[in-house]
Amino acid sequence: MSNASSISLPVVKVNQHGSTEVADELAVEEPLEIRLESGPEEARSVKNISVTMRTPGNDAELAIGFLFTEGIIQSKDDVADASHCFIACAENKENVIQVNVRPSVTANLKNTDRNFYTTSSCGVCGKGSINAIRTVGTYIDTKDHNSVKQDILLQLPEILRQQQEVFDSTGGLHASALFTTEGDLITLREDVGRHNALDKVIGAALMADMLPLGDKVLLLSGRASFELVQKAVMAGINIIAAVGAPSTLAVQLAAEFNITLIGFLRGSRYNIYTGSHRVRHSSLVYNYES
Repeated sequence: MSNASSISLPVVKVNQHGSTEVADELAVEEPLEIRLESGPEEARSVKNISVTMRTPGNDAELAIGFLFTEGIIQSKDDVADASHCFIACAENKENVIQVNVRPSVTANLKNTDRNFYTTSSCGVCGKGSINAIRTVGTYIDTKDHNSVKQDILLQLPEILRQQQEVFDSTGGLHASALFTTEGDLITLREDVGRHNALDKVIGAALMADMLPLGDKVLLLSGRASFELVQKAVMAGINIIAAVGAPSTLAVQLAAEFNITLIGFLRGSRYNIYTGSHRVRHSSLVYNYES
């Protein structure tokens, strides 16, 4: 197991002129088992919560962000500490992380089976899932006056691209980034899993006591799925911009929770699917091209 985000491997590169042996950088993908220790001082217990395939790095942020966006913990104050393998591990202890919640905290373990919503990968999401999110979200229906200027919005993908160090060497990672509405980059995380990258961002924000994130802008390097919008809802994010396309369920969820959802943010173009009132345009030009 490597702690690096990428490793160099020999490959045979082929083009119209022939083939040659070169070294190629690949993004590392390793399993991470997330464990939760909870309960009163005299009766602590450890539960295996999830295994996710991730790029090593910022594992504590990933685990804490995951527990928060799943509704299992509610705040920074719930967490006593988080570290790789508190208890004995036979091997690969770097791939096991344990979050220890305070004895006074009752972790919402009914959500460990992911029965309060289903992810977009299973294709079973719908109105029931959206209603269930409302029961566990801490910042649902929080009032905001957040907005972003069009010229700032258009700059964000290039700022993100310039900061994606591992992507530059591998081309194989997703990124999530948190910006101020003035375009200042606050937090950037990369991972082979787009949901992991966002959990790392939210975990970092949670532990920095920044939540709710109702005065920030979230930028996704790829598409916007139901699961990513769900995680944003849990963190109080109300402006999401994606370089790629949103799914229909992502748009439905964004509309339900009054989130501004932007897709295809590339160059000088973008689509606003929901919440257009938060984007301040210097001018609107309608070009009806066939």
